[in-house]
Amino acid sequence: MAIRIDGAALAAGIKAQVRQEAAALPRPPALAVVLAGDDPASQIYVRGKERDCAETGFQTQTHRLPACVRQEELLALIDRLNRDSAVDGILIQLPLPEGLDSRPVLRAVSPEKDVDCFHPLNAGLLSLGEPRFRPCTPAGILAMLDAYAIPLRGQHCVILGRSHLVGRPLAQLLTTRDATVTLCHSQTQDLPALTRQADILISAAGRPGLVTGDMVKPGAAVIDVAMNRTAEGRLCGDADPSSVGPVAGWLTPVPGGVGPMTRAMLLQNVLRAAQLREHSLTRSR
Repeated sequence: MAIRIDGAALAAGIKAQVRQEAAALPRPPALAVVLAGDDPASQIYVRGKERDCAETGFQTQTHRLPACVRQEELLALIDRLNRDSAVDGILIQLPLPEGLDSRPVLRAVSPEKDVDCFHPLNAGLLSLGEPRFRPCTPAGILAMLDAYAIPLRGQHCVILGRSHLVGRPLAQLLTTRDATVTLCHSQTQDLPALTRQADILISAAGRPGLVTGDMVKPGAAVIDVAMNRTAEGRLCGDADPSSVGPVAGWLTPVPGGVGPMTRAMLLQNVLRAAQLREHSLTRSR
């Protein structure tokens, strides 16, 4: 039976370390969250981030905007936050309400405060292997693999999903760690033939039941990134744990796996932004 990768326990340890490092700074790290509209899931995510910041001694300011907010108003707010020296990181909660274009909004965030690593400059630094920040979910996945001593060098990693949020940056990070990466998507032919080759199988497709036991190499690590809801409202991932569990060597639960680690990595990025800000101030004195 697969070993359960406890993301919640790992995240608690990371948060304790972040809290200790943050306490050594002249002022607490500060995160500004921009939430437009009243999407229920986004409201829950933002409250969770506010709790995480409070538990680690961070300051937060949440800017709640109506769904009818105009693009120019949103961009003006981001400009003010970029110029606010009391703000270290800026997070734009997605999705934005209908009628707003997320691309110019995300690109308006200063690269030095882009703790979600969406800005093209930060994406470029990541591709060069010189990241200012690491995208939160991919970074959390690597931290989980390392914590459970799951080797990466020379291993075949198969990723289901090529999004800019998870699949593509994760492929870059894994390649930097000397893994061999296959990035699959909706047009991939004979998906099970590829997944059965994977030493590490990572699913971020958002399709409940996509990964079954007959698609998994015996002893492989299966990292389930997806957060889906069933018709009954129950959270589930892409993998069917009842069939994957007996085959895999390691398996992340949903919930309690990748989600808590993503939030912990956000805290690490805000801390790093604050440390870089303090380093810059020290050099300029």
